[in-house]
Amino acid sequence: MQQVLDKSLGIHADALRLRAYRSNILASNIANADTPGYKARDIDFKSILSRQVTPSGVEPISMRNTHAGHIQIGQPMAGAELQYRNPLQASMDGNTVDSHIEYTRFAENTLRYQASLHFLGSRFKSLLSAIKGE
Repeated sequence: MQQVLDKSLGIHADALRLRAYRSNILASNIANADTPGYKARDIDFKSILSRQVTPSGVEPISMRNTHAGHIQIGQPMAGAELQYRNPLQASMDGNTVDSHIEYTRFAENTLRYQASLHFLGSRFKSLLSAIKGE
């Protein structure tokens, strides 16, 4: 039954987890825009998701810690390693956060998160009507 549900939902459930994780990262960048020496970070959503897709569907995914002191934020996919972002213009205090870019990426990520939620909601409605025999 679990496999049927996973196939029915496709990659969208995994995309939601990864987008939620990315939202936390981008929010952290925005919150530290004025912190001297703070390095902006992000993940490569497209490459992480494309590595998880196989011709037969989606493989199981999980997060791994590389150090016992790392804090887990949500449950992102395997391979969702944080990367440093190269700044467009160097800052005197060593901070690499560009607020305009962070706000734009945060808004785009939120929009795509909502689109996946809408898709999954439609999919659940279809499954529910199939179960009810409507």
